[in-house]
Amino acid sequence: MAEATEFTLRLRRYDPESGDAAYWDEHTIELEPHRSVLEGILQAKARFDGSIGIRCSCRAAICGSCGVRVNGQPGLACHTHLDAALASSRDGVIEVEPMGNMPVIKDLIVDMDAVHWKKIARVTPWLINKEPIPEREYIVDREAMVDVTQSMACIQCGACVSDCLSMEVDPLFVGPAASAKAYRFVGDPRDDQQRERLTDLAQDPHGIYTCTHCFKCIDACPKGVAPMSQIMRLRRRAGSDHHIDDRNNGHRHEASFVTLIKGYGLLHEAELLPRSYGGDSWFGKFHPKAGKVLMSSLPAITKAVMRGKVKPKTALLGHKIPKDDLKSVQRIYDKVAARDQRLELNLYITGYDEDVDGAGTAPAAATSGAAQTGADSGQPGQSPEGSPSR
Repeated sequence: MAEATEFTLRLRRYDPESGDAAYWDEHTIELEPHRSVLEGILQAKARFDGSIGIRCSCRAAICGSCGVRVNGQPGLACHTHLDAALASSRDGVIEVEPMGNMPVIKDLIVDMDAVHWKKIARVTPWLINKEPIPEREYIVDREAMVDVTQSMACIQCGACVSDCLSMEVDPLFVGPAASAKAYRFVGDPRDDQQRERLTDLAQDPHGIYTCTHCFKCIDACPKGVAPMSQIMRLRRRAGSDHHIDDRNNGHRHEASFVTLIKGYGLLHEAELLPRSYGGDSWFGKFHPKAGKVLMSSLPAITKAVMRGKVKPKTALLGHKIPKDDLKSVQRIYDKVAARDQRLELNLYITGYDEDVDGAGTAPAAATSGAAQTGADSGQPGQSPEGSPSR
């Protein structure tokens, strides 16, 4: 049995009632290295300062209550071992602070109602039955239910919200957790409002097209939900399946990316903007909407040219790659386009995590799943643990 070891915890403290600014508070605790950071905090609270604020419940990585940042990384305090936290510390001291993007109530406790739960409520987080309702149960394909299982695994800990860079820039962004919850119902064939849900999220200026693909939410999630992947699925369902022409220009923008890389092998930045607004072809730049956007972008373009970040010739003619390389890129497009149906990786369908040894061969269950395209690649963090909650 491992012997108890001393660990120093540096806790971020803040008491709004005191009127004082936030400060760091250090305590030395003594526990076995395999014990959790949460246990260390609770020991410090019991031995040294009973006023330390921390929210917790199950202590088993199921309830999602003890979300914090340990050494700057979001996660569950009960799911982070002391020895691992020490190894990732900068100076041998384990730093614990409240999650980001949410107001701090006290010490390590954040106001989940003000941000996280408010955004969850925003996406209508319940099933809207199709009519007529069957006398007995709904009959749903196994693949359809397995597909939404990944988003159902969310325990509402808020770790993804804590580190979402898009929410830092735009606090009104619906966010990764709420988007994953939205896909749980958009992907459910029993729901009667799929198009309405997608239209709402696509047309919202702070909706699904606000995501910048930073992968932070995928790294943060302790349950492998991969919220960014769920956002990409929402986008494809909205644009490719339901052909929703959103006012944010999100779907047209993505389509222009795809077309330009197929044609040039690399992104042609000067063509991207006019094609997104004026039409996905070389003639898009002559559309009035494209002209208006290009005119408004002239100051930024001029500054980029003057600073040497953009060369006029490259901007106008685009990057060139060898013809053989371009043909190789186009063969990828042809192979994907030849598929009978769109295929997407879902950890619960394939049954393996690409980070795990032996992941090169998928089990039989993967035959109903799909290969993942680069745009949707978000590697799930860890294999899911326990039963899905909420």
